[in-house]
Amino acid sequence: MTAPVRVGPRATVALLVSSFIGIAAFCWPLLISSESTIAHGRDAPLVFALLLPLVLAVVLAELSEGGLDAKAIALLGVLAGVGAVIRPLGGGTAGVETVFFLIVLGARVFGPGFGFVLGSTTLFASALLTAGVGPWLPFQMLGAAWVGLGAGLLPRARGRREVALLAGYGALAGLAYGVLLNLSFWPFALGGGTSVSFVAGDAVADNLRRLLAFGLATSLAWDIGRAVTTAVLIAVTGPVLLRTLRRAAIRAAFVEPGT
Repeated sequence: MTAPVRVGPRATVALLVSSFIGIAAFCWPLLISSESTIAHGRDAPLVFALLLPLVLAVVLAELSEGGLDAKAIALLGVLAGVGAVIRPLGGGTAGVETVFFLIVLGARVFGPGFGFVLGSTTLFASALLTAGVGPWLPFQMLGAAWVGLGAGLLPRARGRREVALLAGYGALAGLAYGVLLNLSFWPFALGGGTSVSFVAGDAVADNLRRLLAFGLATSLAWDIGRAVTTAVLIAVTGPVLLRTLRRAAIRAAFVEPGT
């Protein structure tokens, strides 16, 4: 059996390194001391925003070395293009998100490496299409890449159990994505002195409590909307799209019939 993106040893190392740096990019506010210069600056998000595309580029190169051929590139382009086109349909209204279901289903059929690439490229293409390029984009790309990576690593299942598994994962991934995005800008979103403000050097548990309170007050409705939309779209379209994508994989000789 072959796959559009084979994750070999070097690609695995690249994924682990990029994920480690990505976690640091999201979680650095929880780990710095109150005396640290970066705690009082405004340049850290820009530094990480410049760093993350470089990390993603290295990972994509490593994954490509593992077997991203012309057919896989074409398939990736089609799915990323469709995702970029349908994403603005939700427009963020009440958290309606119309792209994650496609990332989850594509990653389920074509594997975790393909899911990682699909998540990042879909968000990048969508940002270009909607003029949504900004310092937040690398964080969105990495978050979506993790969504695809996780979907490709889910245990085997078939039929209704598979659709239910993917729908449940899509809901949880939608909520987790919202928490990650909150963490990327929360330290700079508010001034000090409020009950939900970031406090540099404070205990991790206390800052996490403030982060959760910040999310409850500002983005919970959107996060729930994203989770529900993703789960419903997977439940409705999953049976048809999974069959269609698996048929395409067989015709492209990515997988053997019956896998």
